[in-house]
Order: sequence, then C-alpha cells, then structure tokens
Amino acid sequence: MLYRLKTDFRLSIITLLGASAVLGITPFAFMRFLQGNVVAGIVDTAILLGITGTLAYAWITGDTRRSGLFLAIICCSGAVVVGAVVGEPGLFWLYPCLVTSFFLTGPKTAAFINVAAVVALMVHGVAFSSDLQMWSFAATAFVVSACAYVFAYRNDDQRRRLEHLATIDPLTGVKNRRSMDEELQLAVYSAERNRVPCGLALLDIDHFKRINDTYGHGVGDQVLSELVAMIEQNTRKTDQLFRYGGEEFVLLLPGVDDTGLRAVVHNLQQVLRKYMHCPGGPVTVSFGVASLQADDSVDSWLQRADAALYRAKETGRDKVVFSEPQDIRESVTGVA
Repeated sequence: MLYRLKTDFRLSIITLLGASAVLGITPFAFMRFLQGNVVAGIVDTAILLGITGTLAYAWITGDTRRSGLFLAIICCSGAVVVGAVVGEPGLFWLYPCLVTSFFLTGPKTAAFINVAAVVALMVHGVAFSSDLQMWSFAATAFVVSACAYVFAYRNDDQRRRLEHLATIDPLTGVKNRRSMDEELQLAVYSAERNRVPCGLALLDIDHFKRINDTYGHGVGDQVLSELVAMIEQNTRKTDQLFRYGGEEFVLLLPGVDDTGLRAVVHNLQQVLRKYMHCPGGPVTVSFGVASLQADDSVDSWLQRADAALYRAKETGRDKVVFSEPQDIRESVTGVA
C-alpha cells in the first residue's frame, strides 16, 4: 500500500483528499440525524458512500483519472445538494470542493464542474437570502476557481516536466532505470491480480566497449539510439523499453505467454542482425529472457533474465537464451 502511494501521485492525491472528505463529513452526518434533519443526514451519507466507493475503485482498478473525475463530481454535486437542503450554512461546503476539484482532474474539466455547481446553486436560489448574497457568493466562488485554475495549470505543467526529467534517459529517449523499477513492480502486481502472463528480455549490445574505444563515443551513442529505434518499430505500443545501464536495456512485454515471448524476441534478433551496423560492420545483441513466474518478485525476475543473458554472453554472444528452472533456484539463493 505504501509503495503505491509513494509511486502513484494521482492515487496518493485521491486517497488524501477522499480520506479528508470522509473525516470532515462523517461528524456532520451523525449530527444531522441526531438533530432530526433526516434529509440532510441521508445526503451526507450518500456523499460518504460515493467517496468511499470511488476510493475503492481507484485502489482496485488503478484507474486514477476516472476516479478523480468521479470524486470531483461527487464532491461538488454533493455540496450543491447540501446547500439546497441546509440553506446558507451549507454554502460553505462548496469552497473546499471548488479547490480540490483541480487536484482530482484536469484544469479545464475542473473549471467546467465548478461553473456547473455554482450555476446550479444560483438557479435553485433557495440557499440565498437575497440577490446580493447570491451574486457575492458567485463572484467569490469564481475568483477561488480562477486562482485554483492558475495554480493547477502551472503545477501540472511543472510536474510533467519534472517527471520527464526524472524518468527518461536523455540520450535514447526511453525510460530510465528508476522508471523501470516502478513499472516492473506494477507488472508483478497486475499479474498477481489479473493472472495475465508477462515477459521480460534483458538486452546487451555485443562488444560495445570495443565500438566506443575504436570509433569514439559519438558512434557508440548512435548505435544505442539506432537500437532503441529498431526495437520500438518492431514491438507493440503496450511494450516498454528501459535503459538498464550502459549498453543494457530491459524490454517489458505484458500479456505475452511463453510462445509469444519466443516469437517476439527471435524476430527482434533477426531484425537487429540485419539492420544494426557501425563503421566496423554488423552490430549484434545478446538476449536473456524470462517469463514472470507465480512466485517471482521484481528482483528474482530480473536475476533470472540476467542469468540467461550471462549464458548468452558466455556461449558466444548474438544469442537468445531463455531462463531455465535452475535460474529460479539461483535467484532465490542469490547465486549469480
């Protein structure tokens, strides 16, 4: 649980705001029933059920975008209903909803939800004691929304840039090792939950140091970029390529069983053999391949692929070697 909160920003925001809403609304729901205001109590209870249901949906499915949208709609529409039922005191509930909606969904969507909520209260009109109060409320609500929009827009833009810098390898443009650790962990979670097969290939360019030493690092960088381009052209959009370090890359193939994994990797090997070149001639690649097993962790999965890659290097390079049963035992005991 803590791992997902640390690595999934949107899920952490949804959880924090949802939990805050539950803690803030629950006492008032009890108070309404104790005071005999059954309608308002039922409204508060419905809001609480909607929020908790959305939180459960976010955690179970991982669909944070849809969950954030649902939560923003539930909170704002709930605040409108509370204002209409309770009257003037209920209007104050809309202000935190106007702000939090920008954390739960995109700035434009949040702005639309906020405008709809304010207009709905104005059209209903019962919550206001006078036209002056109504227009004053509308003005302050729109100012709050405008300020939150600017903040959310700038924050979203800066967060995207920081995430790009933190997770992308600047030379090749693929995801880096930090991002790989997160995606592999999510793949293990997904496989455990959905029973979907998943494969992993560890790739290493043969004699890459010789290329750098003989022709310079500029040529070596071109070879790395060429390798990435060819792999991306010959894999699915759902497959993910990561730079593991130096000339090593990890290819994650979700939803691929053993037969499909073998076909994909052998096809890649043929393509790279045919088209990868440097000034000294053809460039070859060695592969260590492992399917995700039921008892695998990220570390054991990688260790099995690494053991297979080691055998590919030791037996002549330019080979595809698949993980064998002894690799499972070696990954458990820590033998390289």
